[in-house]
Amino acid sequence: MNITLYLLTVLIWGTTWIALKLQLGVVAIPVSIVYRFGLAALVLFVLLLLSRRLQVMNRRGHLICLAQGLCLFCVNFMCFLYASQWIPSGLVAVVFSTATLWNALNARVFFGQKVARNVLMGGALGLLGLGFLFWPELVGHTASPQTLLGLGLALLGTMCFSAGNMLSSLQQKAGLKPLTTNAWGMAYGAAMLSVYCLVKGIPFDVEWNTRYIGSLLYLVIPGSVIGFTAYLTLVGRMGPERAAYCTVLFPVVALNVSAFAEGYQWTAPALAGLVLVMLGNVLVFRKPKPLAVTTPGKLA
Repeated sequence: MNITLYLLTVLIWGTTWIALKLQLGVVAIPVSIVYRFGLAALVLFVLLLLSRRLQVMNRRGHLICLAQGLCLFCVNFMCFLYASQWIPSGLVAVVFSTATLWNALNARVFFGQKVARNVLMGGALGLLGLGFLFWPELVGHTASPQTLLGLGLALLGTMCFSAGNMLSSLQQKAGLKPLTTNAWGMAYGAAMLSVYCLVKGIPFDVEWNTRYIGSLLYLVIPGSVIGFTAYLTLVGRMGPERAAYCTVLFPVVALNVSAFAEGYQWTAPALAGLVLVMLGNVLVFRKPKPLAVTTPGKLA
């Protein structure tokens, strides 16, 4: 079951960039995010009410969902989208992939979970692999104050994503399922971003054409309802640090799709990076060998 959820998350989130690209146009980016998570929350609430699986939450649960909505469905998306204006998308992907290491560190700090050495090594190897994958894009970008701003926003978005992972893990430890917490979290995130748009005077436009509506529906159903539910279920089952290795594999899927749809050319460094990413994946999911226990009888 875990491997199915893992592959599903990687494949869905590795292809959402196409839909995000199709969203660019008349509608402002923050408004598109409001539509995405507002509709996703509505879909989740309808499904949960019809199946009678909507869990009742107390005040603490709602407060955590509010924080989760702020981190996972509001601030981090805004950070990444604005960071992409200042730095290449490849550099954003590399920064985002550090979520594996941040999740391992945060799980240690907040939950006292021991950080497995193979997870840290696999995450570092995956990060190095992404560096090779995006090497031409990284070296071709000159350093500037705008670059530092973009890096800072990307890092802030990654840390918000990691914080959202910790909050979801906390909710699951309390017995709340990701379907319920995602429904409330997405609703809260969309509401807060709507207030931001109103304060900034951003118009709530809609492009009534196949390109925009089709891409929006893809981001709502597979990208949000299925993708976030599958990913956060993995966070509860496998731990935040292992689940977050998905962030290393997303760009790999995206590049393969780009090779098919946009003529991306694989290079020797990119192929080397792909090998490193896959080796990192093996390390992250390798089960540590149990220590052999020597009994007095065997010693004799």
